[in-house]
Amino acid sequence: MSYPSVYQQVVEGRARTWALRALSGPGVTAVRHPLGFVCLPLERDGGEGVCVHLWSDSLPHARSTTSQIHCHSWDLVSHVLYGQVRNVHAVVTDAGRDATHRVFEVVSAADGDRITPTRRTVRHATGLVESFGPGDTYTLAADRFHSSVVPEGGEAATIALGRGRPGSHDLSLGPLGGSVHHVCREPLDAEETARAVRLITAHLT
Repeated sequence: MSYPSVYQQVVEGRARTWALRALSGPGVTAVRHPLGFVCLPLERDGGEGVCVHLWSDSLPHARSTTSQIHCHSWDLVSHVLYGQVRNVHAVVTDAGRDATHRVFEVVSAADGDRITPTRRTVRHATGLVESFGPGDTYTLAADRFHSSVVPEGGEAATIALGRGRPGSHDLSLGPLGGSVHHVCREPLDAEETARAVRLITAHLT
C-alpha cells in the first residue's frame, strides 16, 4: 500500500485496522533507532515511506551519539496509535563562543548512519510543547528541530509517514567537540521483532 493510500486510511479513521493488517503480513522487520524507539519500516517508494514507531522498555534501546534534538529532510505526518507522545519544538539559534552544541549532518544508508559535524554551532531552548494521545494526528515540516518524548516508563506507538523535501537535510544537535563517525542500525532478531509486533497488537485489539 502506497503513502497516499496509508494517509487516506489515517484520515478516514482506519489507522488501527491498517496497522494490524500491515503488521500481520510476512517479512516484517524492525531496527533499534538511535532516537530511542523501535522502527518497523512497512512501506517505501522513492522519497516516501511509512513506518510504525514503538516506544517500550520491554525492548533494549539503541544508544544515541548526538542528542534527541533533530530535524528531518522530510515532512512528517505522525498518527498516535496508543500512548502519549509529546512533540517538543526546539528553538535553535546560531552561536559562537557561547554555543552549547554543534549541528551534525546525518546521512543514512543501508549499513547505517554517517554522522558528520558541520561548522555550525548553536544554542537551543525549548519552544512549543504539543501533547498527543491515541487517535491524534500531527504534522511537522522538514527542517524544524524537535524531539519526540514519551513519558518515562510509558508505552506508545505511532504511524510515521514521511515525504522527502528536496534540498533538506537530516540534522542532529551534538557535542561541540564531536567528530565524524558511523552508527550501525541494529536490527532486531526474529524473536524480538515478533515481541514488538505482539506488544503493538495487544494494545490495538
